[in-house]
Amino acid sequence: MFDIRIAEDNKVILTGRLDASQVDKARAELDKVKLSAVVDFKDLEYISSAGLGILFAAQKRLKDGGQGLKLVNLNNHIRDVFRYARFDTIFEIE
Repeated sequence: MFDIRIAEDNKVILTGRLDASQVDKARAELDKVKLSAVVDFKDLEYISSAGLGILFAAQKRLKDGGQGLKLVNLNNHIRDVFRYARFDTIFEIE
């Protein structure tokens, strides 16, 4: 199960497991983000390489316009995934 929603304060909230079967849903919501946003991973249990790709595409699109994503509340496993993929150099992670 995966859910993504954008709160009123332009915070993107991820819940569940972001894998290849959820890419279209995640892309549709992230495409709505036009300004810098915080992505809250507090309730995200898992992210696959497909999920990383969707976040990377959103970050690239936003950076091209002078904006960006800030990632918060990553669990240790997901934080390691970002570090191993060297995505910690692409995203601001808090």
